[in-house]
Amino acid sequence: MITILTFRRLVFGLFLLMNAFVGTAQDTLSTKQLLATDFKNVYQGVKHTYTRPLQWKKKDFLTAGSIVLGTAVLYTFDEDSSNWFRKQEDDVPSVLKESGYYLGKPLYNYSLNGSVYLLGLVTKNENIRHTGVLLLSSSVAMGILQSISKTVVGRARPMAEVGKSAFKPFSKEAAYHSFPSGHTALSFTTFYALGKQFNNPWIKGGFYTLGMISPVSRIWAGAHWLTDVALSVAVSVVVVDSIDKFLKREENQNSFSENKISWTLQMGPGTIGFKGTF
Repeated sequence: MITILTFRRLVFGLFLLMNAFVGTAQDTLSTKQLLATDFKNVYQGVKHTYTRPLQWKKKDFLTAGSIVLGTAVLYTFDEDSSNWFRKQEDDVPSVLKESGYYLGKPLYNYSLNGSVYLLGLVTKNENIRHTGVLLLSSSVAMGILQSISKTVVGRARPMAEVGKSAFKPFSKEAAYHSFPSGHTALSFTTFYALGKQFNNPWIKGGFYTLGMISPVSRIWAGAHWLTDVALSVAVSVVVVDSIDKFLKREENQNSFSENKISWTLQMGPGTIGFKGTF
């Protein structure tokens, strides 16, 4: 099946790219210890996402306000943009449409993220492990957020043909699960997190472009409005950046704790002094 083959090639290519550009192996801890630490960090990363708003400062509120304002502006173009994109669908290569669909599917998305993490765990590569933890925690946080939001909001999809302002909060109908876009949330979160690991702007741009395939394909298919995918992209960026900073701060603190010098008083025949252990 072409979509499965394409997905496998993508995973393999990511493995090669990660090996070529990031970090060195870390052999100080056992695999079991690393696994326990990483699962704790994934949990803490998800928790941080939902508790962070309680610690927001002026800059954070301005960012949130800008996202809300931008979404409101795009809302005025939802009908026109949806009609235009849907008219282009017949001219879009099937490989793009299918790739966009599968990259945003939870099964494939979590498989990709889990594969990156397992690569880092098996090789004990600290940078790849960090990337894997970032991918898993960000995708879980975004997955939960978008699942709850689309049910609570209950916005009609373009394909429902009832307009951009039709809502049925808490509806079980798939036709009223448009806002936000789940495919966009998972896909862009993954590729944005991967792109952050590289300094080369071309590599970054390549990952960000891959992340936009799913959002655009969902508008082509009439599954989502422009505002659905735009908000998902914006929130994905905020969540990934927030968790990335949190994880790096935790890793730096743990590293300092593990490497700090422990002083003990030692006395013997004709000697007295302190011994430093690090």
